[in-house]
Amino acid sequence: MSGNDNQDAEANTNEPDQAELAHSIIESLLDHTRVVSDLIALMAQALDEDTTKALTLTPQWQAYLESRRRMEKTREEVDMFAEMITKEPSD
Repeated sequence: MSGNDNQDAEANTNEPDQAELAHSIIESLLDHTRVVSDLIALMAQALDEDTTKALTLTPQWQAYLESRRRMEKTREEVDMFAEMITKEPSD
């Protein structure tokens, strides 16, 4: 094996590690978002009905709901991305 072959082999073994690291980081961020969402839902349950209704009519609440929808799609995209970068390149 030549020096270039060794470097190519090392690069190939590092790629899955990089992909796994990227996936792990993104998964952690998505999991944190889920935990925060659960906490917000729990806190909303502690509010009285009038306060809850007023809160859900705010632009901030609507933005929160839209963000949650985007995060659900992002989780699917992260899984697709992880599959794409871990596949063997076709020659």
